[in-house]
Amino acid sequence: MSNNQHQVEDHNQNQVKNRDHRHSDDSSIQPSDQTDQEYLQQLRHSAAHLLAAAVLELYPDTKLTIGPATEDGFYYDFEFSAEISDKDFPKIEKKMKQLALSWMSFERIEVSPQEAKERFTDNPYKLELIDEIVKAGEAVTLYKSGNFVDLCRGGHVENPNKELKYFKLLSVAGAYWRGDEKNTMLTRIYGTAFSSQYELDEYLRLQEEAKLRDHRKLGRELELYFIDEMVGKGLIMWLPKGVIVRNEIQKLALEKEDEAGYQQVITPHIAKEELYLTSGHLPYYQDSMYPPMKMDDGVYFLKSMNCPHHHRIFQHQPLSYRDLPVRLAEYGTCYRNELSGTLAGLLRVRGLAMNDAHIYCTKDQIKQEIGEVIKLTRGYFDIFGLKDYWFRLSKWDPKHTEKYIDEPENWQYSEQMMREVLQEMEVPFQEADDEAAFYGPKVDVQFKSVIGREETMSTIQLDFMAKTRFGLNYIDENGQKNGEVFVIHRAPLSVHERFLAFLLEHYAGAFPTWLSPVQVQILPITDKHLDYGRTVFDQLKQAGIRVELDDRSERLQAKIRDAQLHKIPYMLVIGDQEAADQTVTIRRREGGEQQTMSIDDFTKQISVEVRNRS
Repeated sequence: MSNNQHQVEDHNQNQVKNRDHRHSDDSSIQPSDQTDQEYLQQLRHSAAHLLAAAVLELYPDTKLTIGPATEDGFYYDFEFSAEISDKDFPKIEKKMKQLALSWMSFERIEVSPQEAKERFTDNPYKLELIDEIVKAGEAVTLYKSGNFVDLCRGGHVENPNKELKYFKLLSVAGAYWRGDEKNTMLTRIYGTAFSSQYELDEYLRLQEEAKLRDHRKLGRELELYFIDEMVGKGLIMWLPKGVIVRNEIQKLALEKEDEAGYQQVITPHIAKEELYLTSGHLPYYQDSMYPPMKMDDGVYFLKSMNCPHHHRIFQHQPLSYRDLPVRLAEYGTCYRNELSGTLAGLLRVRGLAMNDAHIYCTKDQIKQEIGEVIKLTRGYFDIFGLKDYWFRLSKWDPKHTEKYIDEPENWQYSEQMMREVLQEMEVPFQEADDEAAFYGPKVDVQFKSVIGREETMSTIQLDFMAKTRFGLNYIDENGQKNGEVFVIHRAPLSVHERFLAFLLEHYAGAFPTWLSPVQVQILPITDKHLDYGRTVFDQLKQAGIRVELDDRSERLQAKIRDAQLHKIPYMLVIGDQEAADQTVTIRRREGGEQQTMSIDDFTKQISVEVRNRS
């Protein structure tokens, strides 16, 4: 590959020397003694070389930069002299296939820095990388396949002419050199590669499914939200239908948190510098916070997290051991100073509403409270029909004490306690060393989305530090102030924005009835059925159902099509017979046999469905 293969890739060419290859019927080569992921990294690393070679053959004046393998494929950044688009992909792929036939191996060539610079004398990007390699004290290595040579650390397939067969170029985008907007804008070509045609086809199928389920596309089509340039990037403008979905999720959380003994609080959107100095967010987190605002009584910041505010609420009045645990919850809006290039629809935003809460408890109460949070979290997922998830226990590393608060006894106790909770609740979990928060261990909930993407949805964190920084305490059984207050940070439903993006993709926009912005669409066949349609509308509206009446002078099929495009769960068709019998004919969003029933029966049926969130 190229470029920061020295930065991104860390595979050694010796890893692939002694692999025992197995040939399938179509002559594809499968890995045997390495994991699939290790092999795919090497395969995709090799494919990035192949892409660069093909581009150089077709566009000889192109300057090569870097091209690492990624989780799902690979990319290569180029400086082209002419504009390139995905319309050029068939030509590039054809050249890649031609070149691959003559690539018998990847030959490693170790050279002096001077020799390397002479080879890439007209390429400032490679020259910069060579200097970095030398500065790091590493050997400068080139890899040659056919007539193509690139600066690279290594880690390729052993027989490229047989293994580089199943690849596809996917997209093209702009990318600044080294990710710095002050540098040259390059052209990045993304691709993927697999060890069999079946795997490639399945991946491409999932990519097409991902396009259909893209939350940005669905959010626009379902009229849930938009982002306005005049307002600012990463700041969501929620439309009425989007607010309905948000409110339903929040209503669910408020109900469940009330049952679990949480108390709701509301805190300001700004706070003084002193609060964030005390919490430790300043200066360490300042890059992610918006710039300070100098007022006549001090310096203020936009709120980027709720926890310091909640700590102050906990301190507001003296509490005894009988009051603990204290559970404070808030749907507080926070603001993060994200770079514009990193923003992605609802997944990464600058203004976010967090399903946040903090539990203040004694050491003896930690295990019970963690268990209750996990129980609450799993209950939410059951309601939303989310199943493909597991837990990850992120622990500290005593070898890197500089990264963590220095309380070994608390680390040992809390990690063992969290482990016991997960074991006793019989939930699938993994353990990860050196991934804890600096103030305590955490349990993350990992999801595999319907389009195959892994992401962290929820988190439960234990905090040893807040008690010291904020002087948290309570009056114990002996009437003495006790400063051993432990804080559990939890956000089982993540943030509204991210969670709604996940749900949009999970449901493909077809929300369950209780969550749908419009639950019923009434479709009069002709204008003469409008009066009866209004009667049906009024009855459903009085029952608390979100209903709309399509009173347009359109053909019935056009009305049905529009209702289906908006993914409305129920369509009620009414004509002469329905008006005469005081009934409705029900078409379901997912199709199937139509059903006719009285207005009263339908109202009862859908009311139960909504009430039970089924």
